Parts: sequence; structure tokens; C-alpha cells
Amino acid sequence: MRKVRNAVTRTVAAAAVLAAGSVLTLGGSAAAAEAGAAATIHGCPSGAVCLYPNGSWANDKPTYIFYSYGAHKIYNQYGIKRIYNHQTGGATARNCYDAAGNNCGGHQKANTYADYDYTPYNSIRLVK
Repeated sequence: MRKVRNAVTRTVAAAAVLAAGSVLTLGGSAAAAEAGAAATIHGCPSGAVCLYPNGSWANDKPTYIFYSYGAHKIYNQYGIKRIYNHQTGGATARNCYDAAGNNCGGHQKANTYADYDYTPYNSIRLVK
């Protein structure tokens, strides 16, 4: 059985609002809005799912950054890690017990993060 710390998913809306606010100060143009959509938050680029080395933002340096849908193997990940789903369009991320992206847990919603014990997991699946 996996252990979950801080199982309640938290949004990072404050960071997104801060990024959007800085975009609006650029003049509010369509180009500025597009630049805001591509914002990097805590070292995680827009459209990616990031796994951090512990249950914090760890100096904003993720251990893994995944962009494409499907299963992504993770190696030697033990103990509490933070996952941040910074995908767009409602895409979700799932922690999976096998390396092929099967036998997965719940859906991590876009623009949320959570801390999990990654000891039993061997992959992360990005789902559209």
C-alpha cells in the first residue's frame, strides 16, 4: 500500500496569477498573453509534468520533466516526491506501479501538485 503525504491536491493558482499579472504589465497584447501561457512555474515549463527530488519545490529544479502523452519510466525514486502537472487543456498525470504505465493510481489534474511516496511507482503516465 502506498503512503501519501498531503494527499489533498493543491493548486498553484497563486503562481499562475502572478505570472499572468506580470504578462498584463507588458501591455495586455495577444503576444503577451501567449507568453504568459508558456510560463515556467517552479522550473516546470508549461505543457509539462515535473517530478521533484523531494516533497518540496527543491530550488525549482525537477528531477524529471515529461512533455509527451503516454508512459514514462522513472528510475531510483524512493520516498516522498512532489509531482506538478503543468499540462494544458485538462490533461492529467497518473502514477503507475509498473514500468509500462499500467496499474495506475488516480488522475492528477492540470495545474495542481501533490506529494507521494514514490517507492512503489515505476512510471508516470500522461493522459489527454
